[in-house]
Amino acid sequence: MNAGSYYEATAGDRPLRSTLEAHIDAEVCIIGAGFAGLATALGLLERGVRDVVVLEAEQVGFGASGRNGGFVFGGFSLDCADLLAQLGPVSAKSLYGLTRRAVTTIRERIRRHAIDCDAVEGGALWVNWFKDEAILRRQQQWMASQFGVAWQFVGATQLRGLINSPRYSAALLEPDAFHFHPLKYALGEARAIESSGGTVFEQSRVTRIETSSGATRVVTAHGSVRARHVVVAGGGHLHGLVPALERAMLPVATYVMVTEPLGDVLRELIPSRAAIYDTRFAFDYYRGLPDTRLLWGGRISVRDRHPADIATFLKRDMVKVFAPLRDAKVDYAWGGTMSYARHKMPQIGRLPNGLWYGLGFGGHGVAPTTAAGELLAASIAHGEPLPSELQRYGLPRTFRPAGLAAAQASYAWLQLKDRWREIAAL
Repeated sequence: MNAGSYYEATAGDRPLRSTLEAHIDAEVCIIGAGFAGLATALGLLERGVRDVVVLEAEQVGFGASGRNGGFVFGGFSLDCADLLAQLGPVSAKSLYGLTRRAVTTIRERIRRHAIDCDAVEGGALWVNWFKDEAILRRQQQWMASQFGVAWQFVGATQLRGLINSPRYSAALLEPDAFHFHPLKYALGEARAIESSGGTVFEQSRVTRIETSSGATRVVTAHGSVRARHVVVAGGGHLHGLVPALERAMLPVATYVMVTEPLGDVLRELIPSRAAIYDTRFAFDYYRGLPDTRLLWGGRISVRDRHPADIATFLKRDMVKVFAPLRDAKVDYAWGGTMSYARHKMPQIGRLPNGLWYGLGFGGHGVAPTTAAGELLAASIAHGEPLPSELQRYGLPRTFRPAGLAAAQASYAWLQLKDRWREIAAL
Protein backbone atom coordinates (compact mmCIF):
# COMPACT_ATOMS: atom_id res chain seq x y z
CA MET A 1 0.00 0.00 0.00
CA ASN A 2 1.22 3.49 -0.84
CA ALA A 3 2.18 5.87 1.94
CA GLY A 4 0.05 9.01 2.16
CA SER A 5 -3.25 9.71 0.45
CA TYR A 6 -4.35 9.29 -3.14
CA TYR A 7 -4.84 13.04 -3.31
CA GLU A 8 -1.25 13.74 -2.31
CA ALA A 9 0.01 11.22 -4.85
CA THR A 10 -1.99 12.74 -7.71
CA ALA A 11 -1.98 16.48 -6.91
CA GLY A 12 0.94 17.17 -9.26
CA ASP A 13 3.87 19.45 -8.63
CA ARG A 14 3.47 21.94 -5.81
CA PRO A 15 5.06 25.37 -6.04
CA LEU A 16 7.74 26.10 -3.45
CA ARG A 17 6.11 28.58 -1.10
CA SER A 18 8.15 30.63 1.32
CA THR A 19 8.20 30.36 5.09
CA LEU A 20 7.46 33.62 6.87
CA GLU A 21 10.86 34.94 7.95
CA ALA A 22 10.22 38.65 8.36
CA HIS A 23 8.03 41.11 10.26
CA ILE A 24 5.38 42.42 7.89
CA ASP A 25 2.12 44.37 7.90
CA ALA A 26 -1.17 43.34 6.30
CA GLU A 27 -4.78 44.42 6.24
CA VAL A 28 -5.94 40.84 6.95
CA CYS A 29 -3.98 37.84 8.24
CA ILE A 30 -5.64 34.43 7.93
CA ILE A 31 -4.44 31.46 9.97
CA GLY A 32 -4.93 28.19 8.09
CA ALA A 33 -4.76 27.34 4.38
CA GLY A 34 -7.66 24.93 4.30
CA PHE A 35 -10.92 25.55 2.49
CA ALA A 36 -12.22 28.08 5.05
CA GLY A 37 -9.04 30.16 5.15
CA LEU A 38 -8.52 30.05 1.39
CA ALA A 39 -12.15 30.95 0.67
CA THR A 40 -11.95 33.88 3.06
CA ALA A 41 -8.78 35.15 1.42
CA LEU A 42 -10.21 34.80 -2.08
CA GLY A 43 -13.46 36.43 -1.01
CA LEU A 44 -11.55 39.40 0.39
CA LEU A 45 -9.47 39.81 -2.75
CA GLU A 46 -12.59 39.64 -4.90
CA ARG A 47 -14.04 42.48 -2.80
CA GLY A 48 -11.02 44.71 -3.35
CA VAL A 49 -9.01 44.01 -0.19
CA ARG A 50 -5.50 43.57 -1.57
CA ASP A 51 -3.22 43.21 1.45
CA VAL A 52 -4.12 39.65 2.48
CA VAL A 53 -1.70 37.15 4.04
CA VAL A 54 -2.40 33.44 4.72
CA LEU A 55 -0.24 31.53 7.20
CA GLU A 56 -0.18 27.72 7.03
CA ALA A 57 1.60 25.55 9.60
CA GLU A 58 2.16 22.73 7.10
CA GLN A 59 1.20 22.90 3.41
CA VAL A 60 -1.89 24.14 1.61
CA GLY A 61 -4.74 21.66 2.14
CA PHE A 62 -2.85 19.67 4.77
CA GLY A 63 -5.87 18.99 7.00
CA ALA A 64 -9.40 17.83 6.24
CA SER A 65 -9.59 20.08 3.18
CA GLY A 66 -7.06 17.93 1.34
CA ARG A 67 -8.28 14.57 2.64
CA ASN A 68 -12.08 14.49 2.36
CA GLY A 69 -14.42 12.61 0.05
CA GLY A 70 -14.68 15.45 -2.45
CA PHE A 71 -18.49 15.78 -2.39
CA VAL A 72 -19.76 19.29 -3.21
CA PHE A 73 -23.38 19.80 -2.20
CA GLY A 74 -25.61 21.85 0.07
CA GLY A 75 -26.35 21.45 3.74
CA PHE A 76 -24.56 21.18 7.06
CA SER A 77 -23.52 18.39 9.39
CA LEU A 78 -26.66 19.18 11.34
CA ASP A 79 -29.59 17.33 9.82
CA CYS A 80 -32.03 19.53 7.90
CA ALA A 81 -34.93 18.41 10.10
CA ASP A 82 -33.05 19.54 13.20
CA LEU A 83 -32.10 22.80 11.51
CA LEU A 84 -35.76 23.47 10.74
CA ALA A 85 -36.89 22.57 14.25
CA GLN A 86 -34.29 24.83 15.84
CA LEU A 87 -34.60 27.88 13.60
CA GLY A 88 -38.02 27.76 11.96
CA PRO A 89 -38.72 27.65 8.21
CA VAL A 90 -37.51 31.12 7.19
CA SER A 91 -34.15 31.08 8.96
CA ALA A 92 -33.46 27.42 8.20
CA LYS A 93 -34.09 27.94 4.50
CA SER A 94 -31.91 31.07 4.55
CA LEU A 95 -28.93 29.23 6.06
CA TYR A 96 -29.37 26.25 3.78
CA GLY A 97 -29.43 28.67 0.87
CA LEU A 98 -25.97 29.94 1.86
CA THR A 99 -24.55 26.49 1.18
CA ARG A 100 -26.40 26.15 -2.13
CA ARG A 101 -24.94 29.46 -3.26
CA ALA A 102 -21.54 28.25 -2.11
CA VAL A 103 -21.78 25.31 -4.52
CA THR A 104 -22.35 27.85 -7.31
CA THR A 105 -19.40 29.93 -6.07
CA ILE A 106 -17.10 26.89 -6.14
CA ARG A 107 -18.14 26.11 -9.72
CA GLU A 108 -17.56 29.73 -10.74
CA ARG A 109 -14.10 29.80 -9.16
CA ILE A 110 -13.10 26.58 -10.88
CA ARG A 111 -14.07 28.17 -14.19
CA ARG A 112 -12.75 31.68 -13.54
CA HIS A 113 -9.36 30.54 -12.27
CA ALA A 114 -9.05 27.50 -14.54
CA ILE A 115 -8.60 25.14 -11.58
CA ASP A 116 -7.95 21.62 -12.86
CA CYS A 117 -9.46 19.60 -10.00
CA ASP A 118 -11.04 16.61 -11.78
CA ALA A 119 -14.54 18.06 -11.31
CA VAL A 120 -17.24 15.57 -12.27
CA GLU A 121 -20.79 16.78 -12.90
CA GLY A 122 -23.09 13.93 -11.99
CA GLY A 123 -25.06 15.01 -8.96
CA ALA A 124 -25.21 13.12 -5.67
CA LEU A 125 -27.23 9.95 -5.13
CA TRP A 126 -28.72 9.34 -1.68
CA VAL A 127 -29.31 5.60 -1.91
CA ASN A 128 -31.73 3.72 0.32
CA TRP A 129 -30.04 1.04 2.42
CA PHE A 130 -33.45 -0.14 3.63
CA LYS A 131 -36.41 -1.57 1.74
CA ASP A 132 -39.09 1.05 2.44
CA GLU A 133 -38.91 3.61 -0.36
CA ALA A 134 -41.45 5.77 1.48
CA ILE A 135 -38.43 7.15 3.38
CA LEU A 136 -37.25 8.71 0.14
CA ARG A 137 -40.66 9.88 -1.01
CA ARG A 138 -41.20 11.73 2.25
CA GLN A 139 -37.75 13.29 2.17
CA GLN A 140 -38.18 14.39 -1.46
CA GLN A 141 -41.47 16.13 -0.70
CA TRP A 142 -40.21 17.62 2.55
CA MET A 143 -37.03 19.08 1.02
CA ALA A 144 -39.06 20.58 -1.81
CA SER A 145 -41.64 22.18 0.49
CA GLN A 146 -39.27 23.38 3.24
CA PHE A 147 -36.04 24.19 1.39
CA GLY A 148 -37.06 24.60 -2.24
CA VAL A 149 -34.78 21.73 -3.33
CA ALA A 150 -35.82 19.61 -6.32
CA TRP A 151 -34.41 16.15 -5.65
CA GLN A 152 -35.36 13.51 -8.20
CA PHE A 153 -36.74 10.10 -7.22
CA VAL A 154 -34.92 7.12 -8.74
CA GLY A 155 -36.80 3.82 -8.59
CA ALA A 156 -35.26 0.36 -8.30
CA THR A 157 -35.19 -0.38 -12.03
CA GLN A 158 -33.65 2.97 -12.96
CA LEU A 159 -31.20 2.75 -10.07
CA ARG A 160 -29.83 -0.57 -11.29
CA GLY A 161 -28.67 1.27 -14.40
CA LEU A 162 -26.75 3.70 -12.17
CA ILE A 163 -25.44 1.38 -9.43
CA ASN A 164 -25.19 -2.32 -10.13
CA SER A 165 -25.72 -3.61 -6.60
CA PRO A 166 -28.62 -5.45 -4.96
CA ARG A 167 -27.92 -3.55 -1.74
CA TYR A 168 -30.15 -0.54 -2.50
CA SER A 169 -33.89 -0.32 -3.14
CA ALA A 170 -34.19 3.24 -4.54
CA ALA A 171 -32.51 6.65 -4.36
CA LEU A 172 -32.87 10.41 -4.54
CA LEU A 173 -30.68 12.35 -6.95
CA GLU A 174 -29.50 15.84 -6.00
CA PRO A 175 -28.72 17.11 -9.50
CA ASP A 176 -26.93 20.32 -8.47
CA ALA A 177 -24.17 18.43 -6.64
CA PHE A 178 -20.81 17.43 -8.10
CA HIS A 179 -17.51 15.98 -6.90
CA PHE A 180 -13.84 16.83 -7.31
CA HIS A 181 -10.23 16.31 -6.21
CA PRO A 182 -10.25 18.46 -3.04
CA LEU A 183 -6.50 18.94 -2.74
CA LYS A 184 -6.19 20.08 -6.35
CA TYR A 185 -9.00 22.54 -5.69
CA ALA A 186 -7.28 23.89 -2.56
CA LEU A 187 -4.01 24.30 -4.47
CA GLY A 188 -5.91 26.06 -7.25
CA GLU A 189 -7.44 28.46 -4.73
CA ALA A 190 -3.99 29.23 -3.34
CA ARG A 191 -2.69 30.01 -6.84
CA ALA A 192 -5.72 32.24 -7.44
CA ILE A 193 -5.01 34.12 -4.21
CA GLU A 194 -1.41 34.71 -5.22
CA SER A 195 -2.30 35.79 -8.74
CA SER A 196 -4.80 38.26 -7.25
CA GLY A 197 -2.16 39.89 -5.05
CA GLY A 198 -2.44 37.87 -1.83
CA THR A 199 0.39 35.95 -0.18
CA VAL A 200 0.44 32.36 1.14
CA PHE A 201 3.20 31.25 3.50
CA GLU A 202 3.71 27.55 4.26
CA GLN A 203 5.62 25.88 7.12
CA SER A 204 4.74 28.96 9.17
CA ARG A 205 3.04 27.72 12.31
CA VAL A 206 1.58 30.47 14.45
CA THR A 207 2.92 30.31 18.01
CA ARG A 208 0.93 33.14 19.58
CA ILE A 209 -1.47 35.97 18.83
CA GLU A 210 -1.02 39.34 20.53
CA THR A 211 -4.16 41.47 20.44
CA SER A 212 -4.36 45.22 21.00
CA SER A 213 -6.76 48.03 20.20
CA GLY A 214 -4.97 49.20 17.07
CA ALA A 215 -3.74 46.03 15.40
CA THR A 216 -3.14 42.36 16.13
CA ARG A 217 0.27 40.71 15.87
CA VAL A 218 0.44 37.11 14.68
CA VAL A 219 3.75 35.53 15.62
CA THR A 220 5.50 32.53 14.03
CA ALA A 221 8.88 30.93 14.78
CA HIS A 222 10.75 33.23 12.40
CA GLY A 223 8.52 36.22 11.76
CA SER A 224 5.25 37.99 12.43
CA VAL A 225 2.33 39.72 10.73
CA ARG A 226 0.77 42.87 12.15
CA ALA A 227 -2.76 43.08 10.80
CA ARG A 228 -5.91 45.09 11.29
CA HIS A 229 -8.00 41.91 11.05
CA VAL A 230 -7.04 38.33 11.93
CA VAL A 231 -9.11 35.29 10.91
CA VAL A 232 -8.58 31.95 12.69
CA ALA A 233 -9.44 29.10 10.30
CA GLY A 234 -7.28 26.29 11.63
CA GLY A 235 -10.05 23.81 12.39
CA GLY A 236 -8.81 20.95 14.54
CA HIS A 237 -5.15 21.96 14.21
CA LEU A 238 -4.83 25.02 16.47
CA HIS A 239 -2.64 23.29 19.08
CA GLY A 240 -3.38 25.57 22.03
CA LEU A 241 -3.41 28.80 20.02
CA VAL A 242 -6.91 30.08 20.90
CA PRO A 243 -8.32 28.23 23.93
CA ALA A 244 -11.79 29.79 23.58
CA LEU A 245 -12.13 28.17 20.16
CA GLU A 246 -10.48 24.88 20.97
CA ARG A 247 -12.71 24.33 23.99
CA ALA A 248 -15.68 24.52 21.61
CA MET A 249 -14.59 21.84 19.14
CA LEU A 250 -14.02 18.10 19.03
CA PRO A 251 -11.28 16.74 16.75
CA VAL A 252 -12.91 13.67 15.20
CA ALA A 253 -11.29 11.37 12.67
CA THR A 254 -12.86 9.79 9.61
CA TYR A 255 -11.38 7.41 7.05
CA VAL A 256 -10.99 7.01 3.30
CA MET A 257 -9.49 4.39 1.00
CA VAL A 258 -8.91 4.16 -2.76
CA THR A 259 -8.73 0.94 -4.73
CA GLU A 260 -6.43 0.00 -7.55
CA PRO A 261 -7.63 0.99 -11.06
CA LEU A 262 -10.67 -1.19 -11.82
CA GLY A 263 -11.09 -0.46 -15.53
CA ASP A 264 -14.32 -1.74 -17.03
CA VAL A 265 -15.31 -3.36 -13.73
CA LEU A 266 -15.92 0.07 -12.20
CA ARG A 267 -18.06 1.17 -15.14
CA GLU A 268 -20.07 -2.04 -14.88
CA LEU A 269 -20.67 -1.66 -11.16
CA ILE A 270 -21.19 2.13 -11.14
CA PRO A 271 -22.30 3.42 -14.55
CA SER A 272 -23.38 6.66 -12.80
CA ARG A 273 -21.09 9.70 -12.59
CA ALA A 274 -22.72 10.69 -9.28
CA ALA A 275 -21.19 10.82 -5.84
CA ILE A 276 -23.01 8.30 -3.65
CA TYR A 277 -23.94 8.01 0.02
CA ASP A 278 -26.61 5.96 1.80
CA THR A 279 -29.53 6.51 4.15
CA ARG A 280 -28.07 5.02 7.32
CA PHE A 281 -27.15 7.24 10.24
CA ALA A 282 -23.60 5.85 10.01
CA PHE A 283 -23.39 5.88 6.23
CA ASP A 284 -20.84 4.92 3.58
CA TYR A 285 -19.89 7.41 0.88
CA TYR A 286 -18.05 6.71 -2.35
CA ARG A 287 -17.42 7.79 -5.92
CA GLY A 288 -15.65 6.65 -9.04
CA LEU A 289 -12.44 8.46 -9.90
CA PRO A 290 -11.30 9.49 -13.39
CA ASP A 291 -8.61 6.78 -13.45
CA THR A 292 -11.25 4.07 -12.74
CA ARG A 293 -10.39 3.69 -9.07
CA LEU A 294 -13.11 3.65 -6.43
CA LEU A 295 -12.83 6.05 -3.49
CA TRP A 296 -14.65 4.75 -0.41
CA GLY A 297 -15.13 6.53 2.92
CA GLY A 298 -16.92 6.10 6.19
CA ARG A 299 -16.76 5.54 9.95
CA ILE A 300 -15.70 8.08 12.53
CA SER A 301 -13.48 7.69 15.56
CA VAL A 302 -11.75 9.78 18.18
CA ARG A 303 -8.38 8.19 17.43
CA ASP A 304 -6.04 7.74 14.51
CA ARG A 305 -5.89 4.36 12.83
CA HIS A 306 -3.09 2.68 10.88
CA PRO A 307 -3.62 2.74 7.09
CA ALA A 308 -3.63 -1.08 6.95
CA ASP A 309 -6.44 -1.22 9.53
CA ILE A 310 -8.40 1.45 7.67
CA ALA A 311 -8.06 -0.51 4.43
CA THR A 312 -9.30 -3.68 6.14
CA PHE A 313 -12.51 -2.33 7.64
CA LEU A 314 -13.40 -0.03 4.75
CA LYS A 315 -12.89 -2.82 2.23
CA ARG A 316 -15.18 -4.99 4.31
CA ASP A 317 -17.82 -2.25 4.08
CA MET A 318 -17.27 -1.94 0.31
CA VAL A 319 -17.70 -5.66 -0.33
CA LYS A 320 -21.08 -5.60 1.44
CA VAL A 321 -22.22 -3.38 -1.43
CA PHE A 322 -20.06 -4.65 -4.30
CA ALA A 323 -19.27 -8.33 -3.79
CA PRO A 324 -17.32 -8.57 -7.11
CA LEU A 325 -14.66 -6.30 -5.55
CA ARG A 326 -13.68 -8.79 -2.86
CA ASP A 327 -10.33 -9.37 -4.58
CA ALA A 328 -9.69 -5.71 -5.48
CA LYS A 329 -6.47 -4.30 -4.11
CA VAL A 330 -6.51 -1.21 -1.89
CA ASP A 331 -3.75 1.16 -3.01
CA TYR A 332 -4.32 4.03 -0.55
CA ALA A 333 -5.90 4.41 2.88
CA TRP A 334 -5.78 7.38 5.23
CA GLY A 335 -7.54 9.24 7.98
CA GLY A 336 -8.18 12.89 8.65
CA THR A 337 -9.29 15.04 11.57
CA MET A 338 -12.42 17.16 11.37
CA SER A 339 -13.48 19.77 13.91
CA TYR A 340 -17.00 19.21 15.24
CA ALA A 341 -19.10 21.49 17.43
CA ARG A 342 -21.60 20.06 19.89
CA HIS A 343 -24.43 21.64 17.90
CA LYS A 344 -23.05 20.31 14.54
CA MET A 345 -23.18 23.75 12.95
CA PRO A 346 -20.26 25.84 11.68
CA GLN A 347 -18.71 28.24 14.17
CA ILE A 348 -18.42 31.60 12.41
CA GLY A 349 -18.05 34.83 14.31
CA ARG A 350 -15.82 37.26 16.18
CA LEU A 351 -14.36 36.96 19.66
CA PRO A 352 -14.44 39.88 22.14
CA ASN A 353 -10.73 40.47 21.50
CA GLY A 354 -11.44 41.10 17.82
CA LEU A 355 -10.34 37.78 16.33
CA TRP A 356 -12.58 36.48 13.56
CA TYR A 357 -13.06 32.72 13.25
CA GLY A 358 -14.48 30.13 10.87
CA LEU A 359 -14.27 26.48 11.89
CA GLY A 360 -16.27 23.48 13.19
CA PHE A 361 -17.52 22.28 9.79
CA GLY A 362 -17.65 18.61 10.74
CA GLY A 363 -18.02 16.04 8.01
CA HIS A 364 -19.94 18.26 5.61
CA GLY A 365 -17.54 21.10 5.05
CA VAL A 366 -16.79 21.68 1.37
CA ALA A 367 -19.69 24.03 0.67
CA PRO A 368 -20.09 25.46 4.21
CA THR A 369 -16.40 26.46 4.32
CA THR A 370 -16.90 28.50 1.16
CA ALA A 371 -20.08 30.00 2.63
CA ALA A 372 -18.09 30.91 5.74
CA GLY A 373 -15.38 32.54 3.66
CA GLU A 374 -17.97 34.65 1.85
CA LEU A 375 -19.63 35.72 5.10
CA LEU A 376 -16.35 36.65 6.77
CA ALA A 377 -15.05 38.45 3.69
CA ALA A 378 -18.24 40.49 3.33
CA SER A 379 -18.17 41.40 7.03
CA ILE A 380 -14.50 42.42 7.05
CA ALA A 381 -14.52 44.24 3.70
CA HIS A 382 -17.92 45.89 3.81
CA GLY A 383 -19.13 45.66 7.40
CA GLU A 384 -22.00 43.33 6.56
CA PRO A 385 -23.35 41.65 9.71
CA LEU A 386 -22.92 37.92 10.14
CA PRO A 387 -26.24 36.01 10.11
CA SER A 388 -27.87 36.13 13.53
CA GLU A 389 -29.09 32.57 12.94
CA LEU A 390 -25.48 31.38 13.02
CA GLN A 391 -24.54 33.54 15.98
CA ARG A 392 -27.14 31.87 18.18
CA TYR A 393 -25.22 28.57 18.03
CA GLY A 394 -22.13 30.10 19.61
CA LEU A 395 -19.15 28.29 21.11
CA PRO A 396 -20.48 25.78 23.66
CA ARG A 397 -17.75 23.84 25.43
CA THR A 398 -17.14 20.22 24.45
CA PHE A 399 -15.54 19.20 27.76
CA ARG A 400 -12.75 17.06 26.39
CA PRO A 401 -11.90 14.23 26.97
CA ALA A 402 -15.42 13.38 28.14
CA GLY A 403 -16.81 14.96 24.99
CA LEU A 404 -14.69 12.69 22.81
CA ALA A 405 -15.94 9.63 24.65
CA ALA A 406 -19.51 10.86 24.21
CA ALA A 407 -18.95 11.37 20.47
CA GLN A 408 -17.66 7.82 20.09
CA ALA A 409 -20.58 6.44 22.09
CA SER A 410 -23.03 8.45 20.00
CA TYR A 411 -21.62 6.99 16.80
CA ALA A 412 -21.83 3.46 18.21
CA TRP A 413 -25.46 4.13 19.11
CA LEU A 414 -26.20 5.30 15.57
CA GLN A 415 -24.67 2.11 14.18
CA LEU A 416 -26.87 0.09 16.53
CA LYS A 417 -29.96 1.99 15.37
CA ASP A 418 -29.04 1.26 11.74
CA ARG A 419 -28.75 -2.44 12.52
CA TRP A 420 -32.11 -2.43 14.32
CA ARG A 421 -33.76 -0.81 11.29
CA GLU A 422 -32.32 -3.55 9.09
CA ILE A 423 -33.60 -6.31 11.37
CA ALA A 424 -37.03 -4.69 11.68
CA ALA A 425 -37.33 -4.58 7.88
CA LEU A 426 -36.69 -8.32 7.44
